[in-house]
Amino acid sequence: MTTLMRQEIDEIPDAVARLLDNANADFHEAGAKLKARDPAVIVTIARGSSDHAAHFLKYAIELQTGLPVASLGPSLASIYQTRLRLDRAAAFAVSQSGKSPDIVALAQSARKGGALTFSLVNTLPSPLGEAADHAINIQAGPEKAVAATKSFVNSIVAGLAILAEWTEDSLLAKAVSALPKNFAKAIALDWSHIGEAVKGEESLYMLGRGPALAIAAEAALKCKETCELHAEAYSSAEVMHGPVSLVAPQFPVIAFAARDRAEASVTDIAAGLAHKGANVFVTSTKGGPAKPLPFVETNHPLTDALLLIAPFYGFIEQLSRARGFNPDAPVALKKVTETQ
Repeated sequence: MTTLMRQEIDEIPDAVARLLDNANADFHEAGAKLKARDPAVIVTIARGSSDHAAHFLKYAIELQTGLPVASLGPSLASIYQTRLRLDRAAAFAVSQSGKSPDIVALAQSARKGGALTFSLVNTLPSPLGEAADHAINIQAGPEKAVAATKSFVNSIVAGLAILAEWTEDSLLAKAVSALPKNFAKAIALDWSHIGEAVKGEESLYMLGRGPALAIAAEAALKCKETCELHAEAYSSAEVMHGPVSLVAPQFPVIAFAARDRAEASVTDIAAGLAHKGANVFVTSTKGGPAKPLPFVETNHPLTDALLLIAPFYGFIEQLSRARGFNPDAPVALKKVTETQ
């Protein structure tokens, strides 16, 4: 039987195409609003997979505009009731359901504090949609598996499309428009051979730099959610500042390297860990003794990084079933998490 998670992974190209076909006016308006505001700082509001999407957009915005992007802790509003001062800021709130009280409260607080606020949400109308100046439906469609896949992807695609409009970047816009066909290629890639490397293991590392670090974080979460397998995401530089001590022979490592300026730094670390005897896989042909994983090139570093999540999703869904779990319904989790 095909799981809901597998079905939703397979729907990603169509979900991305639907978003790009139907939301052009939203993207243009958001880009125009950001140009008019000319913010001094960007803040993000999210949890879970949505926070990893926001982390990806943090790097994308910083790389494209040079503006600092900071993640705000939702407890600032829901617990501490801090009055925010964001009159020169723009805020992006990201959510599948748009219902978590702490995310809604922080979006409301950011708006009251003067920020130009956008919500990227898969459910409209919703409290988060109403809390923002501009609500953008990411149009991933109903997502029934607990583990987010297509909503994670579409949140990032929406953010990149807005960024392309805001910065008038035709190369990014072209790369975003090609994502449906490139995701179709990416979800067909086979990473199943990683499964043998993690058999019997209790932990593994996910490495990345820049936008690919956000992909590593999302991958680590999916290991925990669907496989009850402990995984930690680190910058390939940060892993050398202590965590490398746990990397014994056969320790599994997945290094997410995009075709960007950080590729060499990721592959150098991957090669070094492989020389130590770790079982290292890397999305590059430059990792030396590390085992190469297939990837899709898009001619843009941001979309190259985003596509890395697609074959991983396919792998982790397979691994979950192989370990005797149901990836659609992890025992301790539910689809909509409402936190205070």
